[in-house]
Amino acid sequence: MATLRDIRTRITSVKSTKQITNAMKMVSAAKLRRATDAAVSARPWQETLTATLQRIAGGAAGGEVQHPLLEPRGAVKNVLLVVVTTDRGLCGGFNGTLLRQTDVWLKTQQGTLVQAGQDGSAARRVRVRTFGKKAREFFKSRPVVVDESTIDATSAKFQEIVQALSDEMVRGFIAGEYDECVIAYNAFKNTLTQTPTFTRVLPLSIEAGATTGPSVDYVYEPKGAAILETLLPLYLRTLLLQAFLETGAGEHAARMTAMDNATRNATDLIKSLTLDYNRGRQAAITKELIEIVSGAEAL
Repeated sequence: MATLRDIRTRITSVKSTKQITNAMKMVSAAKLRRATDAAVSARPWQETLTATLQRIAGGAAGGEVQHPLLEPRGAVKNVLLVVVTTDRGLCGGFNGTLLRQTDVWLKTQQGTLVQAGQDGSAARRVRVRTFGKKAREFFKSRPVVVDESTIDATSAKFQEIVQALSDEMVRGFIAGEYDECVIAYNAFKNTLTQTPTFTRVLPLSIEAGATTGPSVDYVYEPKGAAILETLLPLYLRTLLLQAFLETGAGEHAARMTAMDNATRNATDLIKSLTLDYNRGRQAAITKELIEIVSGAEAL
């Protein structure tokens, strides 16, 4: 049975932990607003760009508008999977849920996966590129080729990271190294909900949008094909940037929620330990009084 000194020491320890979790909650709450604003404000830009591409596709009669980034491959044999997680933990199941679903996604891919050191004769090869320490640690024990692992992917570096990743995807897809590119990340819904999402970013899929309101004829200069040459890589970067921004917002939201729960649990534990301490102290005092009375009666 714990002594009063042990209980008092544990109360002090839990109070220190509570101060840390409460401070982390406040820091995440402060960062959450900036991250949420960045993620939400980027969505209208992506929607407008999508609508523009849909109008171009809809105005291309007879399939005049074509681009290598829009051409699906008949047999998908080489897949690039980009997994975006965080560097730090203490954010609940934010990373764990995504990584578990990523493991399931890999196992459900048709054919066999190329293990590190094999000659590439498998029916389907899935190569992985990770962002964040949690993803890098997860795939260390998995039989999957990890092309590159990037850590310290802070929000200040998102533009630079996305630019390099987009250029690599476009180069590899056009060269035939990748038949399909997929990005796995946590889509930010609200403070309490972040949904693991797997989005195919290459080949791009642009369908002719349904026109609403009065019909308008657009005259494009230069022609649609030249416009797509510029807009499609930009659209790909927009998709990738949105995934990174939503991961950043979801990380702070998940950490704020997790630290709030930890602070509440610490408060409840302190109350319980304080009650046990008071009961033990009362029992010790009562025992001493009984011994004093018993000694006086004996005299």
